[in-house]
Amino acid sequence: MDKLQPAPSNLKSTVWQHFGFCEDEEKGVVDKSHTVCKICRAKFKYFGNTTNMKKHITRFHPELEKRPSILIAPTAGPTQRTLEQVAKLPPNSEKAKRITRSVAGFIAKDLRPYSVVDNQGFRTMLQVLEPRYSVPSRRYFSDTAIPALYRETKAQILESLCNTDRVAITCDAWTSISTDSYVTITAHYITDECKLAACVLQTRSMNESHTGANVAELLQSVASEWKIANKDLVLVTDNASNMAVAAQLGKFPHVRCYAHTLNLASQRALKLPAVSRLLARVRRIVTFFHRSTTAKHQLEEKQKQLNLPCHKLKSDVITRWNSAYEMLERFLEQQPAVCAALLSPAVRKGASEIFTLTESDISCAEDVVNALKPMKDATLLMSEESSPTACLIAPLHAKLIQDMKENTDETPVIREIKRVISEDLSRRYTTVQETSLLHKCASLDPRFKGLPFLSEEKREEAYKTVITEASSLQEQEDKAKEQENSEDCRVTEANNSVSPQPEVAENLDERPSTSTGRASSLLHCLLGQTFSDASVTPHHHQSAHAVAEEEMTRYRSSPPLSLSEDPLNWWNVNKVSFPLLSKMAKRYLCIPATSGSAERVFSTAGDIVTAQRSTLTPEHVDQLLFLHKNLNLAI
Repeated sequence: MDKLQPAPSNLKSTVWQHFGFCEDEEKGVVDKSHTVCKICRAKFKYFGNTTNMKKHITRFHPELEKRPSILIAPTAGPTQRTLEQVAKLPPNSEKAKRITRSVAGFIAKDLRPYSVVDNQGFRTMLQVLEPRYSVPSRRYFSDTAIPALYRETKAQILESLCNTDRVAITCDAWTSISTDSYVTITAHYITDECKLAACVLQTRSMNESHTGANVAELLQSVASEWKIANKDLVLVTDNASNMAVAAQLGKFPHVRCYAHTLNLASQRALKLPAVSRLLARVRRIVTFFHRSTTAKHQLEEKQKQLNLPCHKLKSDVITRWNSAYEMLERFLEQQPAVCAALLSPAVRKGASEIFTLTESDISCAEDVVNALKPMKDATLLMSEESSPTACLIAPLHAKLIQDMKENTDETPVIREIKRVISEDLSRRYTTVQETSLLHKCASLDPRFKGLPFLSEEKREEAYKTVITEASSLQEQEDKAKEQENSEDCRVTEANNSVSPQPEVAENLDERPSTSTGRASSLLHCLLGQTFSDASVTPHHHQSAHAVAEEEMTRYRSSPPLSLSEDPLNWWNVNKVSFPLLSKMAKRYLCIPATSGSAERVFSTAGDIVTAQRSTLTPEHVDQLLFLHKNLNLAI
């Protein structure tokens, strides 16, 4: 029987503890083309790696994986172990924990798969940075490290939400590449420093039908889980009917996404026969240049000859109306080069059929671009703003309706486009609840406080609504303070009635502190309601409604803020001058104008739930999206 020899000392993997090579005792030759398991004598072809041996141990001897690794004794004699071998970082050491947490943050923030920790390049990099660190397995990160980071970040978000007066939430649904249906919910609020904050609350799988009742039930469970049910929630969604029903059933004030409203109105214009026919012709030419390498090369040459920008032609996307606008705009910019390229012999020789636009088509394209430019600018404003708030909706909506009024001097195409858009926009935001909320938002923005887009009657009505609500909130706050003070008084009286006679203190310095504390408490009970808030509320003798009216008068007479300035920063600076209105501003300027924050999660989710990672569980999808948007990696 062949003798089993241990592995040479240059083979460092721990799996060699359980494998060796056969030696022919007669010939004295070691066969290194096969490895043999020391436990069951199974024989494997050896290709220079340990993959087959590791799989064998995992499958047939799993108990060996739980044993601590033992360094393999070298056959050529004793050698001294290196410092790195002796001084490996314990997994529970502070430095190892920081590195593991950093790797977990890297996975979540940069949308990396869990398997990245098994990649050779990643492990080599960590070994160079810290040779003593042992990278945990991918299962550790998916089951332990990432969930721990999720719980830590969730606690921070909960604390922030607890300290705010109002929260606005956005909600939208999407379907992953693995055909799993998800609903993403984001939260928007204003911090104590008067800064607008936004976070992703959750992305949960929703296999039930997306009816209004089911969505309302989901929203109520979210409010309960995140402890924001008492934060006067405002719901911002697209114009889908089920979202409107959900808002009604959940009794949430509802704001329809303005970007979605612009898209719906513009899509109606694009469906006009003349516009639809023009888009089809331009789309056909653009597709030809994208598919023909010869035509693409000729277009680039003609652009250089005609001193035109070297821009590629753009194609439209059916779900984004502004992509059609950009396709026409780019085509008009490159129209001389496109015509020259289509007429070149090289292109005509290789193409069986070439389509070009007539002079009337070019004029029609120019009319479409001119008519849709205000809608394009409004869409860009909604998308380019870091966090556009609902205060923009009312003034912008009124301006667009005014711009879309028909003019007899315009071409029939422009008049028809404006008519369709004006009709669509005019039937949006018409309910009393919506108009009241949007007018309050605009009136509390120092940039738009004049409300010039409203009639005098509606303007005064908006101001009165703000005054009434501000005074009501202040009265509720005063009432809560009175109840708190009365409870303090009852506790103090009870303590005084049952407390024993104080003993004579050995140290005479102790007696004034006791009497002073009791005297201040009694003083607060007797005169606190009259004098405690005198420094904060100089108009304590006035009613809350009178104070709110006086603040509104001063606020309206102050100069308007520049459109380029931050309204929240203005309120933070002037909160002492307008204490009631500043609280109202924090309640209304946190409401987003669009549900884009929830929709932007879709593209991020596409980077997480890829074809290679389609087996991710909904729980992991929720955790990774949450951490990607909310995790703060500041060192």
